[in-house]
Amino acid sequence: MAVRTILVCEAQVPLVRGGAEIHVRQLVDRLRDRGYAADLVSVPFKWYPKEEILAHAAAWRLLDLSESNGTPVDLVIGTKFPSYFARHPNKVAWLIHQYRAAYELCGTVYSDFAHVDLDVGLRRQIIDLDTVMLGECRRVFTNARNTASRLEKFNGLRAEPLYHPPRLADRLAGGPAGDYLLSVGRLETVKRHDLAVRALAQAGGPPRLVIVGEGTQEANLRRLAEDLGIGDRVVFEGAAGDDRLLELYAGALGVVYAPFDEDYGYVTLEAFLARKPVVTARDSGGTLEFVEDGVNGFVCDPDPAAIAGAFSRLSDDRARAKALGDAGCDRARLVTWDGVIERLVGE
Repeated sequence: MAVRTILVCEAQVPLVRGGAEIHVRQLVDRLRDRGYAADLVSVPFKWYPKEEILAHAAAWRLLDLSESNGTPVDLVIGTKFPSYFARHPNKVAWLIHQYRAAYELCGTVYSDFAHVDLDVGLRRQIIDLDTVMLGECRRVFTNARNTASRLEKFNGLRAEPLYHPPRLADRLAGGPAGDYLLSVGRLETVKRHDLAVRALAQAGGPPRLVIVGEGTQEANLRRLAEDLGIGDRVVFEGAAGDDRLLELYAGALGVVYAPFDEDYGYVTLEAFLARKPVVTARDSGGTLEFVEDGVNGFVCDPDPAAIAGAFSRLSDDRARAKALGDAGCDRARLVTWDGVIERLVGE
């Protein structure tokens, strides 16, 4: 008998919307499209001060999702930390990411975990709890191979990557290349928009960089552009609506997306579906599961000079830029929802 009632769990930071939030809502919609009675269970998450982390994990553990309003729940799907702590006899994880600051980001500038007793002990608790809670799941999937590799490295658990297309996949389309490169994503340190700004200052072309997104680093990025003397060449679009984002993708010469050790990254596939080449970095994680150097984009050292060289190559040879974008589109078209739902629900 097919699973009929499914709850998808998300840990939601209030007032923040990003790839993870898009991911879970897409999943609920796709489940409903296939006839399942699906709904979203969302619990607020706060990661500071650090003592709050375990309290929020405990809040999820207190939830018994085996039934709702007298109706049995057939399946629970956990996503990012700590939503998979919820109790249910038939629990599956489609892991977007764990609490990254306690894992691969620990010891980098992107984490507030240091080598002090409090942080070391808390990190160990988080890893141990994850191992137990994910170990309860009947099946464990991830959104990318990079996420699965982290899970095996830190928790000793195996997972199957399940790729899915971005939300705007059906609407993205190519257009004539303009005079700008596009950078899309939350304006946070780990997304490294500063690399794109610094690269633009060193590149002979293109003339402009358009940045789409909001976040805590906007003021710093604006200041950086001014300090480098390119304040008039960097355009901050803010949180562009869908129509504007589609227009910006269609008109870009290429897309620069070089976050640090990304989980999956919708931006790569969005760029490819708009027939735009992607400039990324060797340490950008999930982007490297799609971007092939010289085939559909450029994979550079995470250095402004190296990225500036890629910018110049796109600007100097627009025919090649178009060919790279076309190759990216061929790659991205292979990523569909077909099979994803079937694997998640066990059919």
